Amino acid sequence: MTLQRANLAFITLDRRYLRSALHHLRDVEGYSHLVLLTAVDWIEDDVFQLTYLLSNRTADVDVGLRVMLPRENASMDSIHDIWPTAATYQRELREMFGIDFPGSPRVNEEFILEGWQEIPPYRRDFDTKKYSEENFAHREGRVTKDPASHMKELLYPDRGQ
Repeated sequence: MTLQRANLAFITLDRRYLRSALHHLRDVEGYSHLVLLTAVDWIEDDVFQLTYLLSNRTADVDVGLRVMLPRENASMDSIHDIWPTAATYQRELREMFGIDFPGSPRVNEEFILEGWQEIPPYRRDFDTKKYSEENFAHREGRVTKDPASHMKELLYPDRGQ
């Protein structure tokens, strides 16, 4: 468990225990609101991290449950039957990361990226620059700068590079 602040903790658990933990937190501990369901692509470790953030508004406490999934053929049990709003998050994660949630309503329908044929764009192996160069016209006068050095130059102009 990681205590982020006095009223927010994160717990990493095995995917086998997620549903029972969610039921317990909702039905026994008073966590009545699914705040969000999101993912992180830890490409170096070949895993996706799913984070389910829950809120107990009465007690003013939040808890995040983290589950690690292999990136290859990533799939996770749907929780739309526990929190119906999860279906929307799951559709987004399916489209943007390629994580499947079998049985989730409309999970295989296009959601944001109509007609998308590339690998999911939130995966870290998606090459944004290459995609942009192949699909968008070059505009004269447009300059690309390295973000780190550009921000140092803007923030500390007297230091020189």
